[in-house]
Amino acid sequence: MTASAPGLRRTLGVGDAVVVGLGSMVGAGIFAALAPAAHAAGSGLLLGLAVAAVVAYCNAMSSARLAALYPASGGTYVYGRERLGEFWGYLAGWSFVVGKTASCAAMALTVGTYVWPGQAHAVAVAAVVALTAVNYGGVQKSAWLTRVIVAVVLAVLAAVVVGCLVSGEADAGRLDIGTSDGVGGVLQAAGLLFFAFAGYARIATLGEEVRDPARTIPRAIPLALGIALVVYAGVAVAVLSVLGSDGLGDATAPLADAVRAAGMPWLVPVVRVGAAVAALGSLLALILGVSRTTLAMARDRHLPGALAAVHPRFRVPHRAELAVGAVVAVLAATVDVRGAIGFSSFGVLAYYAVANASAWTLDSAPTARVVPVVGLLGCAVLAFSLPGVSVVVGAAVLVVGAVAYGVRRSVRAKAGRA
Repeated sequence: MTASAPGLRRTLGVGDAVVVGLGSMVGAGIFAALAPAAHAAGSGLLLGLAVAAVVAYCNAMSSARLAALYPASGGTYVYGRERLGEFWGYLAGWSFVVGKTASCAAMALTVGTYVWPGQAHAVAVAAVVALTAVNYGGVQKSAWLTRVIVAVVLAVLAAVVVGCLVSGEADAGRLDIGTSDGVGGVLQAAGLLFFAFAGYARIATLGEEVRDPARTIPRAIPLALGIALVVYAGVAVAVLSVLGSDGLGDATAPLADAVRAAGMPWLVPVVRVGAAVAALGSLLALILGVSRTTLAMARDRHLPGALAAVHPRFRVPHRAELAVGAVVAVLAATVDVRGAIGFSSFGVLAYYAVANASAWTLDSAPTARVVPVVGLLGCAVLAFSLPGVSVVVGAAVLVVGAVAYGVRRSVRAKAGRA
């Protein structure tokens, strides 16, 4: 970015940053990842949630320390580049952009499934177009809309939790915490549920649009993560108490099925609206994060330089946002929502592995390295515990990214010698 080029505007405070993180997490976690996680873990679902929370906490702490030191757009792409070298930063950015683009498609399809099941793909594309337009108008408008969305979703989830727990169908015996599907099932569930915790990355990727980032980001990340964990645990316990792990694992719309089984069919339409709104909030925050990482990579010419442009009036990376919106719209018209979750989780776990490795270099004291080491090992274990197809496709995408980096570096070296 040249001295005369417009920069991003710092307008977000702690509350705004927390809301952006929550908006990204809540929609993904409750309405998309809970059922496949229950299918994988059986009675070990709550253990899987706990494992995912521990890994997410380590990642959050590592990200918060790094974000305070490097308050720039791009998140771990910037941290890896500065602490480990250009290649590792690039690989983190590649993992994030590809994995979270899949997440965007999954959330768009979740909107379509709840709003109009018969035309889910068409509704998904329309949602992507509308939210890309909102983001184009400026990050403060996006934060305001996300605040409204989060309030609506939390109110709906509170109604679900209370309704399920006070109903005559709730049975504490269904909460039996075991490992009926083995340790592998618990770890696979944790990997899938990690998809639901990764939203706090959006706070770090907005580093150039946060006021006093050295203070704001380290406060906002753990706050958003803690609130999300309380919400996830409450909803998981409530739904399990009514459906049990088998019923939850087989559900296509678990919260709607839970309130119906609890004898409250009148609440089903409310839950469907809440699910659609939650997925919209998640999609809004995801597009924000992916476009900012795209901006950072374009500045370093790892992506086309034209994507580094910042709109002179709205002060947003408008070309990156339009490009991300176009790619997500195409995916939303063609892909499957459940398949996207595992693929996204693999990419994001790779991204956070680089974040933890970067944080490991900040302090040589053994106690200071405990969190990044646990986070790094946790990311590796969960990534390779995901369904086989997700692991194979995710690893292949990383290899493609690494090869592209090597080819580009070779071409630049030859051009420099010419």
